[in-house]
Amino acid sequence: MVRQNKTANRIITIILILLSCVFILPILIVLMNSFKGKLFISDQPFVFPTFFKRDLGEAGIQPKTFVGGKNYASGIEKIHFWSAFGRSVFITVFAVLIIVLFTAMTAWFITRVKGHYSSSLYYLFVFSMVIPFQMVMFPMTKVANVLHLDNPIGILVLYLGFGAGMSVFMFSGFVKGIPIDIEEAATIDGCNPMQCFFKVVFPVMKPTIITVAILNTMWVWNDYLMPYLVMGKDYPTIPVAIQYLQGGYGSIDMGAMMAMLILAIIPIVVFYAFCQKYIIEGVVAGAVKG
Repeated sequence: MVRQNKTANRIITIILILLSCVFILPILIVLMNSFKGKLFISDQPFVFPTFFKRDLGEAGIQPKTFVGGKNYASGIEKIHFWSAFGRSVFITVFAVLIIVLFTAMTAWFITRVKGHYSSSLYYLFVFSMVIPFQMVMFPMTKVANVLHLDNPIGILVLYLGFGAGMSVFMFSGFVKGIPIDIEEAATIDGCNPMQCFFKVVFPVMKPTIITVAILNTMWVWNDYLMPYLVMGKDYPTIPVAIQYLQGGYGSIDMGAMMAMLILAIIPIVVFYAFCQKYIIEGVVAGAVKG
């Protein structure tokens, strides 16, 4: 039995290693091509960049394909990378803060206040998770223009609306597992509802707060469609700005684009690497409680 378990574990480990390689390979290919001349990326996308010219005899001379940081410098200059980077950081940070704060309060309210109103509100949030964004993106764009939400501050409201469904669902599952006795004790000690939430309930929500923050950070940072539709070229975020490297008649500066993709994914990869352990803890905590 023990020998069978060891064999099964080894097989699972091998499978997971292979899957990891499959997921990492595209990133490595992009990284490799970001240091190659743009003329060689299309012809030799899976070949490592060469640092010196090589005489191949009858086959001719193999040119040097390594260009160092030229692609990075060119891309940063062409798309005004640091302006787009700062805009993406601002939108991501404040959108996630707003989503976490308001959805946590909403989940606590609809979980603790029993009634048809709170129950209907909960199911509306859950139902919003299954509505495709493509169904509402054009009406949303019109409403955003009319209400002057087509700017880095206004788009925070839109992210709150689209991120509320999943966040309320996860917070509600966790709140159901919090003993109501501690809230009653806080009320007896003189806490009003707001003090009870922020001093007692909110700190206990930490595992789910971290999970919701991580998932929404990855979504908002990588989102292309909503910033493009709402803010367009006036306030481009990183995913939108990278598309400007595509010129007319289908011409694309592949070298600069590969370099900018690497710069775009580095912050979110580092962020996820440090926070990944909290995702499983938060999801499990929100799923089994209640």
